[in-house]
Amino acid sequence: MSGRIGLLAGSFDPVTFGHLDIIRRASQLFDQLYVGIFFNRDKSGYFDVATRQKLLRASLQDLANVKVILAQDSLAVDIAQELGVTHLVRGLRNANDLAYEMELSFFNQQLAEDLETIFLLTAPQWQHVSSSRVRELIAFGADISPFVPQAVVRKVNECHEKKQTI
Repeated sequence: MSGRIGLLAGSFDPVTFGHLDIIRRASQLFDQLYVGIFFNRDKSGYFDVATRQKLLRASLQDLANVKVILAQDSLAVDIAQELGVTHLVRGLRNANDLAYEMELSFFNQQLAEDLETIFLLTAPQWQHVSSSRVRELIAFGADISPFVPQAVVRKVNECHEKKQTI
């Protein structure tokens, strides 16, 4: 496959409107954009990876050039090389993200010289939204609907209902 191919990697646990903003904007820059759900089986998340994949696919079904993939215990640069990716895509919310992403970019460049990293600034309305904060809101039963797609809200409600009936 030739052309511009991007890879945006993350845990997406859960996917937020900030993630979707970055994905939608990145999809306009590439012929093909892979959204990689990267996970470590030694870490537990709120949603299992199959659920994350389903929620992401449902949220992105209108984007024909976006494909959601799973990667387990792999480096993003290794998956990128397997897929013929030309650019890694990273979203930046703040200065802390920039510091972390610059370090990551350095190592990615050392491992794959031909792979370029591009950074997209998060839209101002999503700068303070993170999956970690959303998971915290979920734990306290707060309304997460301003921060995540309805599919995530429904799935969280479904999970809460199951726990109450046990």
